Amino acid sequence: MPQRILRTAAAALAAFSGLAAAPGTAQALDRVPLLPLLGDGLLTRPAAPLAGTPHRLTIEVRGTGRAVDGAYRLECGPTGGTHPQAARACERLAELSTLGGDPFAPVPAGAVCTFQHGGNATARVTGRWYGRPVDARFSRTDGCEIARWNDLVPVLPSAGGA
Repeated sequence: MPQRILRTAAAALAAFSGLAAAPGTAQALDRVPLLPLLGDGLLTRPAAPLAGTPHRLTIEVRGTGRAVDGAYRLECGPTGGTHPQAARACERLAELSTLGGDPFAPVPAGAVCTFQHGGNATARVTGRWYGRPVDARFSRTDGCEIARWNDLVPVLPSAGGA
C-alpha cells in the first residue's frame, strides 16, 4: 500500500511539474489532493491574487507584422493599463497561476520540441506577478515555444489576430 501511494504521488508530481506524461497520470491526479508545497519551490502557487497587491506587467510585442506590435501595460488587481484585452488577460494569468503553473516559465531544458516555425513574432513580459519579478521572453521558433505563446493568449496576441 505505501509503495502504491508513493508511485501515485510521484506520477502526480511529475505530471504536475511537466516532467512526464505517463499513462494514467490524469487519473492519479484526480485521487491526489493538489496542495502547494511551501518552501521548496516545487509546487508553490498562490490560491488567489494577493489581496491589495497590484500585479503590473509590461508586454512588448514585435515582429507580428500587424497592428498588435507595440508595448502594453497590464495591471491586475484592479484591472487596468493599456492592454487591449486587460480583463481577459488578467483572468487568463490568474487561471494559469491557480492551476499551479508559472505562466512565465521557460520551456524546460531537454524538452523535445517539433521543428516548425510559427513566425517571427517575439514578446517580452516584465514586471511583477504574485509579488515575484517577471522577465520572460517568448517567440514562435518551434513547437514548444508556439505552445508556450498560445497558452498566454490573450496576454500575448493570437497568431491569427489581435
